[in-house]
Amino acid sequence: MQTPAAARPLKIGTRGSALALYQANETRRRLSLAHGLPETAFDIVVISTSGDRIQDRPLSEVGGKGLFTKEIEEALISGAIDIAVHSSKDMPTRLPDGLMLAAFLEREDPRDAFIGHQVARLADLQHGATIGSSSLRRQAQIRRIRPDLNVVMFRGNVPTRLKKVADGVVDGTLLALAGLKRLALDAAVTEILPVETFLPAPGQGAICIECRKDDAGARAMLAMIAHTETTTALLCERAFLGALDGDCRTPLAGHANVANGRIDFTGLVLTPDGRQSHAISDAGPAAVAGAIGTRAAMRIRDMAGGDFFKSWG
Repeated sequence: MQTPAAARPLKIGTRGSALALYQANETRRRLSLAHGLPETAFDIVVISTSGDRIQDRPLSEVGGKGLFTKEIEEALISGAIDIAVHSSKDMPTRLPDGLMLAAFLEREDPRDAFIGHQVARLADLQHGATIGSSSLRRQAQIRRIRPDLNVVMFRGNVPTRLKKVADGVVDGTLLALAGLKRLALDAAVTEILPVETFLPAPGQGAICIECRKDDAGARAMLAMIAHTETTTALLCERAFLGALDGDCRTPLAGHANVANGRIDFTGLVLTPDGRQSHAISDAGPAAVAGAIGTRAAMRIRDMAGGDFFKSWG
């Protein structure tokens, strides 16, 4: 199979961080193998996003997770690129008209990892210790588990955050284990947090690829590298997120496991201070993954009550 535009390489849009470039190169590698094409048939185009440029404020204050995708999606709509590679957990649930998520690559480990400066475990931090995180979900779960800790906003790429921990700027941080593994930085991990006690973000650990709905050639190429079980899990998790209008201002978590034609989902919503939380579990046939995620969201909304969600504003 040839690229959608045979006269030129297929253009892959991505952010410019080391992790984003890894994900774009992995996508190129898989496309090359799946279609028997040289890697020169695919060009990687680096695009600076607002989320990368704004480092002094929480994303929740300046537009949410869409800041990591806006400029890339504009390039996709204009035709400057043919496909866009993202971290699934960064993707808003509402996409611009004409765009779609065409493929999810096989998921890496979805768990969160603790990196401690002088202690190995989150539970071992001293009373009043400072822990850094830019994620409201992680902040809220930390505060629920350890309300005595000083939780601060902590932006920057993965190597920057690890250096801040090593330098003692904070006593610890949490990062996605998948990203650390992809960058071969997982030796820095001092504790892996079980999904059962520290629920990850919907989509965490999965690479997703976006394209134009009307680009049949790109869609056909991407179908060859899509991972079925990951796609099913993400349909459920993103349905849960979407039904709750989840973005960077909403501390919520969710994880789906797919096996033997069935899906098991766990979801969690919290207040930012971690003092109130509601968890939900649901399961059913994998064929109705999206419906299970939506149903879990409706159940957790009923459980928590409308005032709980107003507190997120």
